[in-house]
Amino acid sequence: MKRFRFTLLVCSIIGLTTTYSFAQPATRASEKTMAHIRKFRTLYIKATMDNKPELLLPYYSESVRLMPAFQRTVIGKSNAGLYHKAFSNRFAIENLSRMEIEILDLGGQVLEIGKLDMKIVMKSSGKHYELEGTYLNVWQALDGDELAIITEAWNYNSYYGELHDHLKFEEVPSIYTALQPNVPVNNNISFELAALNRLLDKTVTHHDANVWSQYYANDAMLIPGYHPPRRGRKEIDEYIQMHVKELPIFEGLDIRNDRIDNLGTFVVEYASHIASWKNGDSSGVGTGKNIRIWRRESDHSLKLFRSMAMYD
Repeated sequence: MKRFRFTLLVCSIIGLTTTYSFAQPATRASEKTMAHIRKFRTLYIKATMDNKPELLLPYYSESVRLMPAFQRTVIGKSNAGLYHKAFSNRFAIENLSRMEIEILDLGGQVLEIGKLDMKIVMKSSGKHYELEGTYLNVWQALDGDELAIITEAWNYNSYYGELHDHLKFEEVPSIYTALQPNVPVNNNISFELAALNRLLDKTVTHHDANVWSQYYANDAMLIPGYHPPRRGRKEIDEYIQMHVKELPIFEGLDIRNDRIDNLGTFVVEYASHIASWKNGDSSGVGTGKNIRIWRRESDHSLKLFRSMAMYD
């Protein structure tokens, strides 16, 4: 059965009028923080090239969340180590580069986004592949100016055909976050995001590009699956107009979240979806995951500031 590929975007509506702080732009992280993150980036490349993923583990929180493209979500430091080891066992890494795009202080958490390029060889077949994409890390500030990675996510700029299935590692413990319990709706933020997600269900289902485009901040960055990042109003509007033409018919769509980190001006949401779709004679049920950083605007609305989507 033909697999239909689609990327779910996210949207924002006018928020509740509350006492939140708002309208404060994200600032560059401190020089000390950036130096720490850049040191890890250098280590990440070396450890991956040398097949020594265990060197990365001291930088991870115990409950770190890995959100790889084409793989279910991996939770926990030990499982993250198993994932990186499984990748190195299946592929020889000929070259790996990570180039910084931005490092931003969100208030208690630090957001790192960068470009990744990787040349790999499948050990079983000898086939060569080159992957280009984007990575997104979230660091948690700890006591004493220490940092720990709480989220490591990445996706790719293209669909790589037969390689898709080889980027799944069934031996690594992982979960469908779309099947996990929703965040309880028991405060203003969870209430607001639940409303946003219900609107998102309808917006995506109706392929409503004009409404969709209004939900992003003018300086937003959208990192969809199978496409390079789009940044700023013009690029995002053009992408949405193009993307709605690719979408299938949705017979059922449920956008959900299993974690919300309210940082004040910024809100980090861990979202997922279950989609029942059809496209001509093809049909199916798919799941995927997103990490979304919302920003409280001067009119008190939440707007999408940064967002990345991955398929399971």
